[in-house]
Amino acid sequence: MPYLDYAASAPLRPEALTAMLPLLERPAANPSSQHGQGRAARAAVETAREQVAALVGAAPGEVVFTSGGTEADNLAVKGTVLARAPEARHLVCSAVEHHAVLDAAAWAAADAGAQVDLAPVDGLGRVDPGRLGPLLQPGRTALVAVMAANNEVGTGQPVAAVAELAHAAGAVLLCDAVQAAGLPGVDMAADGIDLLALASHKLGGPTGVGALVVRAGTTLRPLVHGGGQERGLRSGTLPAAALAGFGAAAAAALADRHTTAGTTLATLRSHLLTGLRALAPDLEVNGDRFAPDPAGGLPGLLSVRFPGRRAEDLLLLLDRHGVACSAGSACASGAVTPSHVLVAMGRDPAAARETVRFSLGHASTQADVDAAVAAVAQALEVLAPAPQGVER
Repeated sequence: MPYLDYAASAPLRPEALTAMLPLLERPAANPSSQHGQGRAARAAVETAREQVAALVGAAPGEVVFTSGGTEADNLAVKGTVLARAPEARHLVCSAVEHHAVLDAAAWAAADAGAQVDLAPVDGLGRVDPGRLGPLLQPGRTALVAVMAANNEVGTGQPVAAVAELAHAAGAVLLCDAVQAAGLPGVDMAADGIDLLALASHKLGGPTGVGALVVRAGTTLRPLVHGGGQERGLRSGTLPAAALAGFGAAAAAALADRHTTAGTTLATLRSHLLTGLRALAPDLEVNGDRFAPDPAGGLPGLLSVRFPGRRAEDLLLLLDRHGVACSAGSACASGAVTPSHVLVAMGRDPAAARETVRFSLGHASTQADVDAAVAAVAQALEVLAPAPQGVER
């Protein structure tokens, strides 16, 4: 069955499963225990820490394991705000950040007295440092949040340029690299990133684990208290088996950068777009439009609008044909709301509701793409475009 929803969650890599099995098959041991089994679990955790650090150009001691990308973003935003004096709790977030960042910033405004400004993006979804810079308040801005590449449309962001602006204002830079950590990749040292969020399952590791990579010297207040694990920044017993899988997935993702994996994904994405355009000549592409992207977009992500067809209808028909993909909007309480990313890019709400996201990854094949195109063809035969100006 064709799986084209890697941006939501990537299938488990065989390397991750291999790393996890020995720890799952023997009695579970607490990595903080001092007996032999505990030391073995601790060794697996520290190997994973080294592998995750290598993926993003960090030191192993800078990796703080969490339950996933959402917790990592929350720790970064809330931990930074709480570590600052009340008069220095100003945040600047790009308008296309993941809700884990935006909602954490909203909490900071409501519950911690923070001021939050949103940096606008252009029609491709990219932050303009020239428009972000004037939002900064030297001495007051605590944190700037700009993701490495957008999870909905794939557009890369000028992270290094934003880092320079943030540091000049005395702020730290949070970079949500959940989508971009594998391909095209990020480098904390080269890009000047202070806080970097990761999620295991987006790399082909298990769900339920992630990391916030905290550059040495960056001050955070912990949100979870208890046993003092992870340098006191995130207490809780570490899941050794899951972290071993996370580390193995990170190592495999790093190895992909030295192969043609990125080129292969871009080729598959291009083939998918060609097939879809043949079926729907009025199709519109969101994001970088495949022009050269100096900020490094996601090679396997394709966000497209089918004018006159609601995404939820199209997704239902594709699911019946066994094709997994996502909409460009989120569902809450049964109501479909337009994507904040697409709206920030200038799409009207009706157009945003006609967007479908296809995303490819480490196990994607030409056969997957061909099957998806064939399924879209059948779905479009059922879905006649809505009359001009009529929202169905």
